Amino acid sequence: MKKEYQLSRRTVLKGLGVTLALPWLEQMGMQTSWAAGNTPVSQAAPNRMAFLYVPNGVNMDGWRVPTEGALPSKLPAILEPLAEVKDYFSVLSGLTADKARAHGDGGGDHARAMSAFLTGAQPRKTDGANIKAGVSADQIAAARIGERTRLASLEIGADASKLAGGCDSGYSCIYESNLSWRSATQPMPKEISPKLIFERLFGSGSDVERARRDAARKSILDSVRDDFRELNVRLGTNDQRKLDEYFTAVRELEVRIQKAGTMAQPKLPATVKAPTGIPQSYEEHLRLLADLMVLAFQTDSTRVCTFVLANEGSNRSYPFINVRDGHHSISHHGHDPVKLAKIQDINKFHSSQLAYLLTRLKSVKEGDGNLLDHSMIVYGSGNGDGDRHNHDDLPILLAGRGCGTLRQGRSIQYAKETPINNLWVSMLNRMDIHDVQFGDSTGELKKLV
Repeated sequence: MKKEYQLSRRTVLKGLGVTLALPWLEQMGMQTSWAAGNTPVSQAAPNRMAFLYVPNGVNMDGWRVPTEGALPSKLPAILEPLAEVKDYFSVLSGLTADKARAHGDGGGDHARAMSAFLTGAQPRKTDGANIKAGVSADQIAAARIGERTRLASLEIGADASKLAGGCDSGYSCIYESNLSWRSATQPMPKEISPKLIFERLFGSGSDVERARRDAARKSILDSVRDDFRELNVRLGTNDQRKLDEYFTAVRELEVRIQKAGTMAQPKLPATVKAPTGIPQSYEEHLRLLADLMVLAFQTDSTRVCTFVLANEGSNRSYPFINVRDGHHSISHHGHDPVKLAKIQDINKFHSSQLAYLLTRLKSVKEGDGNLLDHSMIVYGSGNGDGDRHNHDDLPILLAGRGCGTLRQGRSIQYAKETPINNLWVSMLNRMDIHDVQFGDSTGELKKLV
């Protein structure tokens, strides 16, 4: 290879209706965390941000870390699945989403919990025609840095966004099923189909081109084979191995998505049309979505993502972990120990999906670290205890090292009524987005470094 050959960070492989972004390669030049100090911006690993939402609050007795300081060797029950990545996250206590409270609007805590979580805005009950929330933190980032990547942001989830109807005490269904908002009146509906997300990330061109590719059973990788061969001969041994590992991951994901769409479906009533491309297994669905998020960050296709594990107020049951009751129903536990144990099992299942995502991010090498080193991942809910419907002392976990700007492995406790919007401002600042006036934020959240 000629020594002077330099590969652009924006290099993509192209084929029939396909644009395939590449992971970081050595031939693109050295990347280090921009927090290291004197690293030129052009060589700095990009910072990413993602927000993972779980509904109905949690069993706080199984979540809460009682003292501030280093995380204990034995984590609380709900956080036990995260033991292997304990050095990569912190539990934040005392944060409040004030605009999720009623403020004279009566019931509807589930609708307000999700719609106010990232917007810091007070939703109001309407007749369904006058929806109004606020611009969410992820979309502030997307508007400022979205031009640097193929997609400004990615919105995904296991439950579809609802865009009509009433769901919660006079609130539109829009509020409890949409986490991301581009404007006060425009939610960003999430995509639930792994197949469609995959095509959004890697497919381009017309519907006819995509249909031709599907008809010929050609994968994304088959479509870009010529570009790949031309690029591969220019790469060193390490980059060739890295590219092979990346392509293997893309191929495996394609196979899983294809399999999910062709699995035998149970017999349905004549009036019901079975969906395609979404696994019957809820866990497999969540893990496919997690893998797609990892690929989106790995290829720098986007640096901003929202991931809703289930809509707020979800009454999904979890028979695969022996919880056959609806989640929302048992969240009104009345301190019943049997219901509390079941809620904790659901919470623990969700945290195991977070553990899967963080482990996957950590496994992808990038520059002087890995994707988890160069990301900020928030996991939590806009409700605290599901029975109380409180919006203070929320269950919030912050993972990733934010390109060296976050110190992890800790329990960080804040004063009561500390606005959660301070966390969003702190994250936006770490995306080099400053001077944002956001909700009831009083400034940066302290103690993160």
